[in-house]
Amino acid sequence: MRKLSRRLTLTLALGGALAASAAAFAVAADKDLIVFDWSGYEDPSFHGKYVEKNGDSPTFAFFGDEDEAFEKVRSGFKSDLGHPCSQSVVKWREAGLLQPLDTSKIAGWKDLNPGIMAMKDLATTSDGKAWFMPWDWGDTQLTYNSDKIAEKDVQSLKVFADPKYKGRVSIGDNVDDAYALASLAIGLKDWTKMTDDQFKQASDFLRQVHKNVRSYWTDTTDIVQLLSGGEVDLAWAWNDATVQSVKAGVPIKSKKDTDEGISTWVCGYVLFKDAPGNIDKAYDYLNAVNDPEVAKVLVKDWGYGQANAKGMAGVDPAILKEKGYDDVGKFVDKTLFQQPLPSELKLKMIAEFEKIKAGY
Repeated sequence: MRKLSRRLTLTLALGGALAASAAAFAVAADKDLIVFDWSGYEDPSFHGKYVEKNGDSPTFAFFGDEDEAFEKVRSGFKSDLGHPCSQSVVKWREAGLLQPLDTSKIAGWKDLNPGIMAMKDLATTSDGKAWFMPWDWGDTQLTYNSDKIAEKDVQSLKVFADPKYKGRVSIGDNVDDAYALASLAIGLKDWTKMTDDQFKQASDFLRQVHKNVRSYWTDTTDIVQLLSGGEVDLAWAWNDATVQSVKAGVPIKSKKDTDEGISTWVCGYVLFKDAPGNIDKAYDYLNAVNDPEVAKVLVKDWGYGQANAKGMAGVDPAILKEKGYDDVGKFVDKTLFQQPLPSELKLKMIAEFEKIKAGY
């Protein structure tokens, strides 16, 4: 679910060319490997060892959210690797879009965080097959301009619905983060058990938030611009929004210890069933991003954790503390983990969120 803020000048137009060949997307990139990803993850600092071995970066195609990506692949778009997050992996797998991973070809597979790997039906299934290599993880959290809002005023997530902040709020234009916020606000930590009454409560909360929203952000570039430009002072945003805003010299802070907590997510890579490219290069890419050295870039520059526990152990302890990764137990306390939702509930959320954004 996670778009970063740095973009290369290369933009791959997907449009109506869903079933186009890899060559149609190959612009100064390795035509033997297509990675279907969130924009920003094409950053070469994430896959340096791939470039060292193969001479160029892969070809990247981009999606705006996982539901969009799912529909494009299901409609015929061909790619080798994809980058879904925890709440979508089961859906992609059950739709027959994926093929199992050969973990013997992934260096550091055994170094992946035991807590993440133990999550039911995420990386592996009960039959022992591996379908998903966890890579980046972090949270969606209350983010605010500390020059304009006092910390004492953002102790509760209910602040997003406070009329006092009308026109000063932004939340993501994606249903998962929106309902994660709403679920936490009504006191629900496990959204997979959401009742009809709780769904109504969560939706009613989002309707109140909508009255305060100046703009729904679509990626980190968008929310950083909104915060840095002074258009909004309060946001429900990913880790790197704070990191990038501070780099821009704006007094933006994150508030992880609200009364209701934060929402945690894990994203990673999958191998598509009908991958058209070079399978060895697909594993070269997985090995490159899973390299422990990449953790230093992911944590320091983006504020995200790497699923490779060995990589996280190699990050400067001071940086881990600054970014909130020094105590994983504390990190997951009072958090809503974005687990896969029952399909019926997810469809209800999608439909209702569209109504809410339209003012209904």
